[in-house]
Amino acid sequence: MTPEEYEHHDALGLAALVRTGEVSADELLDAAFARIAAGNAALNAVIAECPGFARAELAAQRAAGREREGVFAGVPVLVKDLLATVRGLSTWHGNRLLKTLPPATHDSEFARRLRATGALIVGKTNTPEFGLAPFTEPEICGPTRNPWDLARTPGGSSGGSAAAVAAGFVPLATGGDGGGSIRIPASCCGLFGLKPTRGRVPSGPDLGSLWSGFAIEHGLTRSVRDSAALLDAVAGADAGPPFAAPAQARPYLDEAATEPGRLRVGVDLTPWLGGTLDADGREAVERSAVLLRTLGHDVVEVRLPVEREAFGMAFLTVLAANVRSQIEHIGRQLQRRPRRADHELTTWALGLLGRSFSADEFLCAERVLQLTGRRIGALFESIDVLLSPTLGHLPPPIGALQPTPFEQRQMRLMSAIGSPRLLRALGAHRQMVEQAFAFIPYTPVFNATGQPAMSVPLHWTAGGLPVGRAVRRPLRRRGHAVPPGRPAGAGAALVPPAAAGLACHAG
Repeated sequence: MTPEEYEHHDALGLAALVRTGEVSADELLDAAFARIAAGNAALNAVIAECPGFARAELAAQRAAGREREGVFAGVPVLVKDLLATVRGLSTWHGNRLLKTLPPATHDSEFARRLRATGALIVGKTNTPEFGLAPFTEPEICGPTRNPWDLARTPGGSSGGSAAAVAAGFVPLATGGDGGGSIRIPASCCGLFGLKPTRGRVPSGPDLGSLWSGFAIEHGLTRSVRDSAALLDAVAGADAGPPFAAPAQARPYLDEAATEPGRLRVGVDLTPWLGGTLDADGREAVERSAVLLRTLGHDVVEVRLPVEREAFGMAFLTVLAANVRSQIEHIGRQLQRRPRRADHELTTWALGLLGRSFSADEFLCAERVLQLTGRRIGALFESIDVLLSPTLGHLPPPIGALQPTPFEQRQMRLMSAIGSPRLLRALGAHRQMVEQAFAFIPYTPVFNATGQPAMSVPLHWTAGGLPVGRAVRRPLRRRGHAVPPGRPAGAGAALVPPAAAGLACHAG
């Protein structure tokens, strides 16, 4: 199989070739490792290759007579180095201390279901520490670069997965989304990225509620149908979940190939959490609205009922508390007191801030987010789909979203003093809110509400950069949603888009 042939197919297409015997799983693994070898030095998307692991998995499938079984039989995939625990592989979470731990002795339920599809895990992808940033520049592994422009970020926190899929290393890679971490890099890299409904995908057996219900795992793909097939494979509650979504009436793969009928589509361009919307994002949504009208849908202007300042502070409160909890958990896990040297500066500062919030402040913050969900849910009584930009701006240059030298000096001082209350007294928490949401003023809202949301690559700038649109509740159309052209570092053109998408949100 040539590189061009390998990159011409999505995951379902490659699996079909394996099942018919036209291509062997060995050939697909050879193609994947060749693509990684050719392009990863430029992108730094894959931080750990595991050819021996993948070959051993394939040998086990053959021995059991299952080599051609499963929806993704023989398909090489990558796993984000966060959340998903894979038996035999280490998970670093972007953290220098966790990098020292031995490989896992068991699969998480998500990983078990992924492996049951016949997919072959060929490596781990880069992620910021604990998945906290909307860019992918961890200190222990270095920055991942955008295949469409190597000077720019691929987004985060699933930036390694997105860059790898966009560059054609694999057709599918896993991701997690706690504030937009699937949809942000999908928009930056021209991919389809779905954040499923809260409780739709399992988080056990070692984790319960991820970031107080904000976060959920899924994947980044070049086709809508691959995402649907992955969700069919991994969806459903495991034992003892804190949340469980209602059962789906029929397979998502069938839904993806079914005409939706006439929809009432709400459009909101207002940056919900602050900042501004650039001209490319505005043009992307306006052109999408015209397309939707042409397809026969009703398009109306709406205003999302979000109280910007109250939501932002509530989201930060819950997130900071969860970061502190994670820092403390790692300390207990390794039987050592948490230390600044074990974590990146920004992570440690956010953890310090988390110590400053009282129990009643935490619960009041959760109340704000839950009431926001109620109001947004009421909006979906009058519309079927909400269309918005995914991001406020194009992907910025590598390093542009990092704290400034002055901000770093502030955080070092606060860390040395060890006074979380001083952080709040100096207004550091409000500064964090403003900076965090300037680039991502849309995505966190639907993490807090638990509703499904997706980013679909329908628009491209004059300079060839993808612009995602956020869609809440899927607009179902047949075919692929993939970026045209040849990203930097890719060996061959990707499949031209037979269908495009939007960034959508659903009630």
